[in-house]
Amino acid sequence: MSRDRHKRVLAINSGSSSLKVSLYRIGESEQVALSVEVRRIGIPGGRIRVMNALGETLLDRDEEFPDQAAALNATLHWLKGKNHEMDAIGHRVVHGGPRYSEPHIITAELLAALRELIPIDPDHMPQAIAAIESASRQHPSLPQVACFDTAFHRRMPQVAQLCPLPARFYDEGVQRYGFHGLSYEYVLSELRRLDGALADGRVVIAHLGNGASMVALQHGRSMDTTMGFTPTAGLLMGTRSGDIDPGALLYLIEEKKMTAKAVNHLLNKESGLLGVSGISEDMQDLLERENSDSRAALAVEFFCNRAKKYLGAYAAALGGLDAVVFTGGIGEHAAEVRERICSGLKFMGLQLEPASNNRNASVISLKSSPVKVRVIKTNEEVMIARHTAKLTM
Repeated sequence: MSRDRHKRVLAINSGSSSLKVSLYRIGESEQVALSVEVRRIGIPGGRIRVMNALGETLLDRDEEFPDQAAALNATLHWLKGKNHEMDAIGHRVVHGGPRYSEPHIITAELLAALRELIPIDPDHMPQAIAAIESASRQHPSLPQVACFDTAFHRRMPQVAQLCPLPARFYDEGVQRYGFHGLSYEYVLSELRRLDGALADGRVVIAHLGNGASMVALQHGRSMDTTMGFTPTAGLLMGTRSGDIDPGALLYLIEEKKMTAKAVNHLLNKESGLLGVSGISEDMQDLLERENSDSRAALAVEFFCNRAKKYLGAYAAALGGLDAVVFTGGIGEHAAEVRERICSGLKFMGLQLEPASNNRNASVISLKSSPVKVRVIKTNEEVMIARHTAKLTM
């Protein structure tokens, strides 16, 4: 790629209940030419919005999509109709298994390897493969790149990668992989730009959204993370349970005669905020109703309590904290949630400044707080675009 030529990269990021697609010009600088966001996929109140490089809205309408495939097909169809030129397409792929520790150009061999991972990640891998195949059908001549969410954590200490099972299972790929790696990679790069010394210290990043996790970092390296063999582990999420006693699952299978498929659906689609509240998987919905609905209040309390426990655990594992960073839809916008997670942690050197927190400022801790608390807007799409441009130069 010449110094004066930009590579035009389409970055596709499928989340738990959202889809973000951005067209970037990557060269000496990074410029977003177009961005598409589809919200609340699979739940009422869906919306699609398209904006240009100037922040002007090109399309904004209520539209409900039953699943990610429908949302992506509609987005690609819209883009193709507007004749936007592209040089490459990058995809967020949730699981890379034990084999992939960095982004890769998508080939028939890689697609076959991804299909082999479907039993490990049945909820995300078929969706990722479908997105790759859909993009291939509409743009068969363009190179595509898979950017793995697990890659960021592949250098975790082995003790953090272990599941407490006989060693033979580890050798067969039953390991703690960790996820949200593209988000953590971006937030860490931004923290390094804003405060390089802090980025190399003892940092916990909380990616709080419909999917939620935390990572403990030291010297910019993932030391431990809440998600494990699958993205279901760890924190309470929109519809995922997070950590749960394995004995409870055995009870459901043996005594309640639930099939493995039914239990999987229960853990990933009916639990979390939705299951506890019985109302909604959306944190904003619950915050608006918690004063009038005890189940909504309980779900919010459960979410914050579990996040606080992990924050304390990671502070202990790191031997102290230098910084906490909130990101993700909830982490960036829900001041009430941040306040509740950090409340009572003065003994750890963590104190928020209420006014800064309420306005979602970039730094929300007191100036006297030994632990700096930041809010950094994540951007997984630009990480996808960077990796894709680098591999397809």
